[in-house]
Amino acid sequence: MADRELQLPTDDQATRDRELIQALDRHQAVGERFSRTGEAPLHEDREPTMGPSANAVLTRDPTPVHSLPSPPRFVGRRIVQVILVLLLLGFAYFAVSFWQVWSTGRSDQVRNVDAIVVLGAAQYDGSPSPQLVARLDHSIDLWTQGVASRLVVTGGNQEGDRFTEASASAQYLVDRGVPASAIVQEAAGTTTYESLVGARDLLDDSVETVLIVTDPYHAKRSRLTAAEVGFTAYVSPAPESVVGGNTELRRELGEAAGVGVGRIIGFERLSGLTD
Repeated sequence: MADRELQLPTDDQATRDRELIQALDRHQAVGERFSRTGEAPLHEDREPTMGPSANAVLTRDPTPVHSLPSPPRFVGRRIVQVILVLLLLGFAYFAVSFWQVWSTGRSDQVRNVDAIVVLGAAQYDGSPSPQLVARLDHSIDLWTQGVASRLVVTGGNQEGDRFTEASASAQYLVDRGVPASAIVQEAAGTTTYESLVGARDLLDDSVETVLIVTDPYHAKRSRLTAAEVGFTAYVSPAPESVVGGNTELRRELGEAAGVGVGRIIGFERLSGLTD
């Protein structure tokens, strides 16, 4: 039997084998690279004979991996953003209200009106407190100047009191020369709103404009409340108010909150919350 003649690979076959080995080392699919013109592509289901690199290629899952939907972090960010915007708007609204409380308390809108309304404050067994005295003294000055012919004093009494704020105020005015006939007593109100409603009910229809006398920190809310009950209102804060320093600042902050809320819900609803 004649020896079989050894057949050496052609140059094209050798080149193709080298490229196949290089592709397997780079983990490339055989069919992606080595389909030559006129040649059938290599079959990926052929048994690999060239080591672990081929196994890695053939066992790779060809199924495309789609990215999972991102967790709804943007929803949380949006909620935080909305909260921050609302907080900023709330702070701005409060800041504007505080500025209005502060500036109104430092302005004097004195002018001729139909009546001067003195808002009540504490009294001690018929004697006005220093805070109420400052309001009453200022109202006497205004009445003496001829700003109005009538003085309205307001305020009821606390449980156990023998006197109302209005009666203590009226007696103080009479003792200083104001005729009793010029004084109107509203002696039932326990809040700013109630006192102004009571004053409106006591005065005749000819009274449209009023000048409110109170402490500076209380001037803005008093004017807005008077407008709500039907008056054309102006304010003339007591210049000698005994409320000052940190106490005045705390009350101005509280009034700013009251003014801001009152504008939204109405000062009638607010009347029991801030007085």
